[in-house]
Amino acid sequence: MPLQLDIITPERNLLSEAVDSVTVPGAGGELGILPGHTPLISQLQTGVLSYAQGPTTKRLHVSGGFVEVRDDRVSVLADLAERPEEIDAARARLAREHAEKTLSAFSGTEEDFERARAELERSMVRIQLAAEDHSTLAR
Repeated sequence: MPLQLDIITPERNLLSEAVDSVTVPGAGGELGILPGHTPLISQLQTGVLSYAQGPTTKRLHVSGGFVEVRDDRVSVLADLAERPEEIDAARARLAREHAEKTLSAFSGTEEDFERARAELERSMVRIQLAAEDHSTLAR
């Protein structure tokens, strides 16, 4: 029996599909979820969410929010979620450069530091997924 995967952001319902397995970047590391998984709720970290449908594995960028697993349903309520083809790689590289400069000469509050660190993390995941998507399209 497959899992029902729903990915929702404040702006849109990104995905609602039956899948074989899901891997999410949870608060304590990657969480692998298969049918029959124990119920749980976890905070999401910035990273790659992947899901398998038969022989195909798809990957998305997610950042912030929560994941809930219950009754073979995986509900991802993310602050941000995007498909690789939606990522502007050039913009992500600029964001990474800006965050790196901010962090290298940092002199602000701890909150500002965390915001810059989170932006660096998001930009690096975006660059990774955009590069993977580009190499897949080139084949």
